[in-house]
Amino acid sequence: MLSEFSLISRYFDRPPRANGNAELGIGDDCALLRTAPGMLTAISSDMLVEGRHFFAGADPRLLGHKSLAVNLSDLAAMGAQPLGFTLALALPAADEAWLAPFADGLFALADRHGCELIGGDTTRGPLTICITIFGAVPPGQALRRDAARPGDDIWVSGSLGDARLALAGYRNELALDAADLAAAAVRMHAPEPRVALGLALRGLAHAAIDISDGFAGDLAHILERSAVGATVDVDALPAGSMLARQPQPLRRQYALAGGDDYELCITAPRSRRADVQAAAAHVGCAMTLVGTIDASPGLRLVDHLGAPLALQAASFDHFAMPPS
Repeated sequence: MLSEFSLISRYFDRPPRANGNAELGIGDDCALLRTAPGMLTAISSDMLVEGRHFFAGADPRLLGHKSLAVNLSDLAAMGAQPLGFTLALALPAADEAWLAPFADGLFALADRHGCELIGGDTTRGPLTICITIFGAVPPGQALRRDAARPGDDIWVSGSLGDARLALAGYRNELALDAADLAAAAVRMHAPEPRVALGLALRGLAHAAIDISDGFAGDLAHILERSAVGATVDVDALPAGSMLARQPQPLRRQYALAGGDDYELCITAPRSRRADVQAAAAHVGCAMTLVGTIDASPGLRLVDHLGAPLALQAASFDHFAMPPS
């Protein structure tokens, strides 16, 4: 039977990385992170709860990946370089058959981004995963929600909506064949945080946010914090490869307010369009121009011809939406 400390030692205590960020990691009362002189530390925390954020019985390897990916996505939205993270884990039981693939998925992504596990906590309870992540960004270069300006372009990275399409398939809200469901589910279970893109957009983007709860709702946070409005061409939103095959009403709805995409929405000066496209191409990520920041408050949705659209754009709300 694994004890709390033998569990940590076996699955989560790793040798220090050469040239890593941790001065002191797992095993003491606090971790010590080295940060470069003159840098700001970006900190974010996300919790994943079984039955709310993921289905019971979810693949532990994919769950390990996603648990860190959603936090790395927050750093990407700030233009921050990952440094390290802590893991708080509530487990129904110390199940080695679950812990081994979970740790593998977690560390495979952590190693790709040079982000060290530096501490945390474990306890018995309903399966809950809480990660707090730390990153670094130079003063004045953080991509913030409150910096959008009238006349800015609105851009979206990657594609939207396939994760929501997969959720609809799992819930039997619509009929998807097994191959289409499996293809869409990749975006739901294994999102790719846009860390390199966030770093490349330093000095180019005015404002940014990661799209976790749905494009419209997350863009609304930028509009509120920046005291501006926006006009968005809903038909320009980049639908995922599986969503693109669905009828137009569903494409529009899921791209607009699907959630679980973990792409970046940014605003940038119109004069820097070529620079934004070049930065995205340099890191191998597509960027799509979808709208404009306006001085007048509110979000205006139009089709590809500029005609107004009356669409419901409610994003995910933990206290309003049904559980997974």
